[in-house]
Amino acid sequence: MKKLIDTIRNIFKIEELRNRILYTLGLLLIYRLGSFVVLPGLNPEALTGSGLQKQTSDGILGLLDIFSGGAFSNASIFALGIMPYISASIVIQLLGIAIPYFQKLQKEGESGRRKINQWTRYLTIGILLLQAPAYLANLNYQLPQSAFVLGNSFLFTFSATMVLIAGTMFVMWLGEKITDKGIGNGVSLIIMIGIIARLPHAFLAELNARFTTAGGGFVMLIVELVLLFLVFAGTIALVQAVRKIPVQYAKRIVGNKQYGGVRQYIPLKINAAGVMPIIFAQAIMMLPLIFTKFEATQGLGAIFGNIYGFWYNLVFGLLVMAFTYFYTAITINTNQMADDMKRNGGFIPGIKPGKQTANYLDTIMTRITLPGSICLAIVAILPVFARMIGVDGQFALFYGGTSLLILVGVVLDTLQQIESHLLLRHYDGLMKSGRMKGRMN
Repeated sequence: MKKLIDTIRNIFKIEELRNRILYTLGLLLIYRLGSFVVLPGLNPEALTGSGLQKQTSDGILGLLDIFSGGAFSNASIFALGIMPYISASIVIQLLGIAIPYFQKLQKEGESGRRKINQWTRYLTIGILLLQAPAYLANLNYQLPQSAFVLGNSFLFTFSATMVLIAGTMFVMWLGEKITDKGIGNGVSLIIMIGIIARLPHAFLAELNARFTTAGGGFVMLIVELVLLFLVFAGTIALVQAVRKIPVQYAKRIVGNKQYGGVRQYIPLKINAAGVMPIIFAQAIMMLPLIFTKFEATQGLGAIFGNIYGFWYNLVFGLLVMAFTYFYTAITINTNQMADDMKRNGGFIPGIKPGKQTANYLDTIMTRITLPGSICLAIVAILPVFARMIGVDGQFALFYGGTSLLILVGVVLDTLQQIESHLLLRHYDGLMKSGRMKGRMN
């Protein structure tokens, strides 16, 4: 306890770190307040106990409501949250593989990154032009006509669409500001704060179920909390999983002084992609709901709207594995690693420098990514097993999947950034021994 108090005191001694944390908290507070601002033209009282809140109490729409921090079920100006931006980012990264123009932009450094961000914003608006009318059509279906103060007219649909687009773009701007002037990971922090905001509500729903309809009482509740702790601990171990392979450096001459060979290591993670594969896969799984006007009982919605169904989880698990390989391939450049080793006079014993080294590293990454992708897929579908043992649908979402991995991953990354500020100024880190390992270590 004393070390924790000393660490907090040290954090507020560093003016830059203190300002970044307060700035981040201020922007997150603005986001949370905006989640309760109802769309102009809707009666907030009509939302209480409405079909919209019942619709978002479970299933994939419940998951979408968690990502938006309850803004979806509140018919808020931030109802669509940050997911359209995530979807646009996925498409742009895929275009970077297939289209030479985007490949060129990825290699142009800062100027290329600005152009890619601009294209991502344009595509986000395009996705919102589809999602916003679909969301409003769902409101018309779920809410009584008395909820529409000025009537469900074209004027309301047009103005509400513009407000929803502006709301998502504003949330995206908040995320960028947190990344630039706050403690980083802006978009991830916004998603995380929404997940945390829904956790007490989900726990109360489970508590009510245990002592009323589901049964089991206090004993079963304790068992569920123990299982949740074990899953949480296992997820932390997965996020921090690291695999190393030895690299022998040859003798080299620096100036006029000769140094002997030194055995060093290249850290290659079993889970190099972090939580991004699950975020990407979840965004793809939500796309069919756009074409069914968020109706999860008909057509594609009947298949992909049931997050506890067999086909949903099969497709979801396969997408998670595929995106794990995809994201690992675009974040770990084995050709550049091989070139850097060759330039510094290093080599892997028994492997020729250059192309053969790149092929060897690529083979190693392919092999160690397989168990990592399988573990991610298992974590992604864990809520299904929690639901099978009788856990309430809202609380089951925290037993795995996107919610748990984002929560663990973002918390570790944020603590790691805070620790780096402390160590840079010769303060003790957040842990007693050793450095904290986040997804970037």
